[in-house]
Amino acid sequence: MSDPRTRLIVKVTSGVEALERLNQAFTVAATAAASGVEVSLWLTGEATWLAVPGRAEEVTLPYAAELAELRDAVLAAGTLTVCGQCAARRGLEVDDLVAGATIRGAAAFVEEVMAPEAQALVY
Repeated sequence: MSDPRTRLIVKVTSGVEALERLNQAFTVAATAAASGVEVSLWLTGEATWLAVPGRAEEVTLPYAAELAELRDAVLAAGTLTVCGQCAARRGLEVDDLVAGATIRGAAAFVEEVMAPEAQALVY
């Protein structure tokens, strides 16, 4: 198990147009959460759509875990945040997202990644 003070922030900047990168980000976030790491998964750009109910369920990638299962594993043990500008550009509000997901802006992302115990990964 990792140091309980460590927080992993994973930012996903692509959607299904870069399916392997998208799946890798979700896999890393879910694996970290399952290992006891505090995880914060941020969805930006086209990845924003994966926080909408039913969208992750539509995505498949051979030999990979289902995105919806990975998303739900992160939600069970960590946080799932959608970029505020990205949500606005897509006409999404928090009520449009899966239960537990939030919408926050760049200042919140900067606050998370600048914390002394934080490790950030961007996909």
